[in-house]
Amino acid sequence: MIQLKPLKPEATEAALEKARRYRLLNEPDVAESICLDILAGQPGHQEALITLLLALTDKFRVSGIVPAFEQAQEVIAQLDNSYSKAYYQGVIFERRAKFHLHQGGPGAGTAAYDWFVKAMEAFDQALGEDDPKNQEAVIRWNCCARILNSRPDLKADDSIEGEMLLDTYEMPH
Repeated sequence: MIQLKPLKPEATEAALEKARRYRLLNEPDVAESICLDILAGQPGHQEALITLLLALTDKFRVSGIVPAFEQAQEVIAQLDNSYSKAYYQGVIFERRAKFHLHQGGPGAGTAAYDWFVKAMEAFDQALGEDDPKNQEAVIRWNCCARILNSRPDLKADDSIEGEMLLDTYEMPH
């Protein structure tokens, strides 16, 4: 196995900026790698964890939700405050909903609906701890609501088959 080179701590800010740039260039694997380099030397670095989580959810579009969804869930546990945990849980759920929406096929509308609802619940939880100047959770909640309002084909399915598409994940407390 090839030994990885350690990133110097003084390069952290520049590396984070590069990771953000690679996300914008739709290269989530490179952004993920940079974040892992930062976290190898600075475990628990919150900005690197958040950028890693977002890079993992970017991979939903590229390579599907497996294993990126589970990996993003693991990052949530490492975030250091309940607002971040709830907010970014909502982001993961929202992006999974969009994955199902774009994937299409039988049951995709129901799965997307269910994940949008879970995202909105997570954003609601984040709002309980939100700084009045930081309205990110409101913005994301409204985006989910607008998608649901504009797409009558996205609706709940009370049948057993519909429930099978929605994994059971508990919100962080």
